[in-house]
Amino acid sequence: MIRRAEIKDASRLAEILIFAKRTAYRQIFNNDNVSFNEMQVLDLALDFRDKESELDDLYVYDDGIVKGLIKWGYSNMKDSRNSIEIFQLYVDTFFQGQGIGSILIKDCIEHAKRKSIKKIFLWVLEKNHDARKIYEKHGFKADVVSKFEDVTTEILLRYKLEM
Repeated sequence: MIRRAEIKDASRLAEILIFAKRTAYRQIFNNDNVSFNEMQVLDLALDFRDKESELDDLYVYDDGIVKGLIKWGYSNMKDSRNSIEIFQLYVDTFFQGQGIGSILIKDCIEHAKRKSIKKIFLWVLEKNHDARKIYEKHGFKADVVSKFEDVTTEILLRYKLEM
């Protein structure tokens, strides 16, 4: 069910990302220009199709329909030795609440354990309470690091899972 993303997934990946981001972030950022003019399914699908590197470290939940995705890889944070970072986790809005996000997180954690990774980091918006609950359910905890989301006043919290 979990597999590496492929070029053939480009339009589905873009669809999931754009609609899930609009659903999760529009109420936080209140920026319709970004939500509906800058974020476009076709543009993102073409990026996936034309820039194969966009698919690096991107995995999908596929049970005949691609329903969710997770992107993780080695972190470039200064205190992140022997760690990985989850960069994206999104589930199609129609399939949310079915445990797909949990399956994707568990797969990432299992991979980290097999590679003897000691920590997994991620960043989550302070106001994204639903996402924070999911991460906390899997043992992630907010640590002392936070920052502003680029060109906004919204706060990103760094979460960490130590294994």
